[in-house]
Amino acid sequence: MVTQPLKKTLSSTLLATALLTAGSAAAETPTLTIYTYDAFAAEWGPAPGIEAAFEKTCDCDVNFIAADSSIGALRKIQLEGEQTTADILLGLDTNIAEAARETKLFTPHGADSSALTLPTGEWTDDTFLPFDYSYFAFVYNKEKVATPPDSFEALINTPEEFKIVIQDPRSSTPGLGLLLWIQQAYGDRASEIWQGLAPKIVTVTKGWSDAYGLFLKDEADMVLSYTTSPAYHLIAEEDSRFASAQFKEGHYLQIEVSAILESSKNKELAKEFMQFMLSDTVQDIIPTTNWVYPATSTEAGLPDGFETLHLPEKTLLIDGVTVEKSRKQWIEEWVEVLGQ
Repeated sequence: MVTQPLKKTLSSTLLATALLTAGSAAAETPTLTIYTYDAFAAEWGPAPGIEAAFEKTCDCDVNFIAADSSIGALRKIQLEGEQTTADILLGLDTNIAEAARETKLFTPHGADSSALTLPTGEWTDDTFLPFDYSYFAFVYNKEKVATPPDSFEALINTPEEFKIVIQDPRSSTPGLGLLLWIQQAYGDRASEIWQGLAPKIVTVTKGWSDAYGLFLKDEADMVLSYTTSPAYHLIAEEDSRFASAQFKEGHYLQIEVSAILESSKNKELAKEFMQFMLSDTVQDIIPTTNWVYPATSTEAGLPDGFETLHLPEKTLLIDGVTVEKSRKQWIEEWVEVLGQ
């Protein structure tokens, strides 16, 4: 027979054991920390759906930490150094990836990239892995702009009251994309084009979200965004008023990538996540949350509405090595012209 005091002792022992076991199990659940930009991590962005889907497969916790831009996220990692908790940096593009590579902070992703279907063809980079792409463009409201400019020169020659809002190339990948777009299209005439555009610019924002918000508040006639941005209004809001201006020069391509930190203590889990980013599960989430093209072709295909988007006839892109070699100079010239 077990006496009452002994029962209490056994109960206390069992409870303590259970609590220790639970605590040990919780301690063993790894957390995958991903630094990204604010729009990706927003409640309406891709992150919540991707987090929920991956946690079903990984027996882990996924924690997205947002900066105001992917460039800002990279700088945060650089400042934190070896103390960073980031396992993955998600949201850089090929224009800034070379600068990230030179930091020596990243390690090979180990993913099978054969499923990628990018406009650039085969992908061979073993450090930075694409997950989506789109083309930079100026977005406008068709009810307010009946005849949009069809080139940068036409934009310069719009009426004096016609205004645009853009992003800063020092802090924003779209801002850098615009800088490279003009550089690729006009070469030695790039500064001349910027001089012509300067009176058209209402403001230069730090990131995309602020710029697009100003445009939606009618602070400008056009905003630097993407050829795919009108899909959001069409599909999510059932609003067909928005379109992207088609430029004769062609449109600059943005390929977004992710990479694993060399300092990560969860490298195998991070590699699983990188491969997961190319799964149909994630690639089907991308179009109607990040409002861009998925990096792979999925069985589901693109959502209805994407077929209405302007697909550029000419794709512009400068290789990452050249960008990194000349980026500082081009930005300095931009600062000098705009006085930013």
